[in-house]
Amino acid sequence: MEKMVVEAERRVSFGKGANRKLRAKGMIPAVVYGQKKDSIPVAIDPKVLIRILRSHAGANTIFDLQVKGSDGTDNVMVKDYQLEPVEHELLHADLIRVAMDHALTLSVQIELSGIPVGVKLEGGLLDFVSRAIEVSCLPADIPEKIKVDVSGLVIGHLVRAGELELPERVTLVSDPGLVIAHVEAPKVEEEPAAEAVAEEGQPAEPEVIKKGKAEVDEGSKAGSSE
Repeated sequence: MEKMVVEAERRVSFGKGANRKLRAKGMIPAVVYGQKKDSIPVAIDPKVLIRILRSHAGANTIFDLQVKGSDGTDNVMVKDYQLEPVEHELLHADLIRVAMDHALTLSVQIELSGIPVGVKLEGGLLDFVSRAIEVSCLPADIPEKIKVDVSGLVIGHLVRAGELELPERVTLVSDPGLVIAHVEAPKVEEEPAAEAVAEEGQPAEPEVIKKGKAEVDEGSKAGSSE
């Protein structure tokens, strides 16, 4: 796993006005916390964090944080972040300290590979149900993704979390019965109703009723002429 160093500086001003000024300078507010140490409010370059979040490991990337004026660095990862709803610009980030000798529980993305037999030969549909699972491992063993080969799936078959081949030293935390993907049969369109439907949306009367009504009307007319 590639390690990188990110620089930050302590924040001394707080509030909406201070944060607006900070963003105008090309920085965003962030907080570093965890490992039973004091939380530190910092300012950080959002472009660096965006590159980390868009990398293969995404939010599971562990990097060295160097806070100006502090001795040494902290191993951290992005715990949470806030995006502007329209432009999707990064507004704020929470960074959590990571102990390299303590296991973490975190979410890892699932990547499917192959075309299922049930799709290719049977006309079925692949349903990708769960796109991530929870695992536990040491920080150095965090997998970027967990690949799942679904090429052998036929209609009606599925892959559960407990059947995944996880990397060494990585333990499943999610429910083993969690469905990852399955192939379902193609949907059959229902045939239109046998009864004719009138233009206004009401069922048309059967022809025999119309005929009988006509006969009654004719008989009434004959009776009235006598």
